[in-house]
Amino acid sequence: MRFVPPRVHGVLDYLFAGLFIVAPFWFGFVSRVAQLSSFAFGGAILLLSLLTRYPLGVLRVIPFPVHGGIELVSSVALIALPWLGRFGDTPVARNFFVATGVILFGLWLTTDYKAAEQDQAGAWRRGLHGRA
Repeated sequence: MRFVPPRVHGVLDYLFAGLFIVAPFWFGFVSRVAQLSSFAFGGAILLLSLLTRYPLGVLRVIPFPVHGGIELVSSVALIALPWLGRFGDTPVARNFFVATGVILFGLWLTTDYKAAEQDQAGAWRRGLHGRA
């Protein structure tokens, strides 16, 4: 069931970060909390992606399975955020956060989080000490 490889996951992470950063403008969020939450989540996923040990990571300090755990918690938080942030009565922002939370949960369910670690271990065994 886990068929999304690390490289594809990385591309989706960066696209997701960009989506959250532009969403308040693109969708016209009227709630200030929704706007700030979207910017914060976009920045957080960008930072997480840059720091993750997978093909599109830059510093590669966070193991990919840990990245997955953070995404699982984030997916639940995104779904709950409209009500926790008191913008559940604004349909556009509410639907955006719930939909992206569901999509992120689906990505978590289908990503092979062990593949990046296995690729890295294989590279070390082959003597390729650079980035995998």
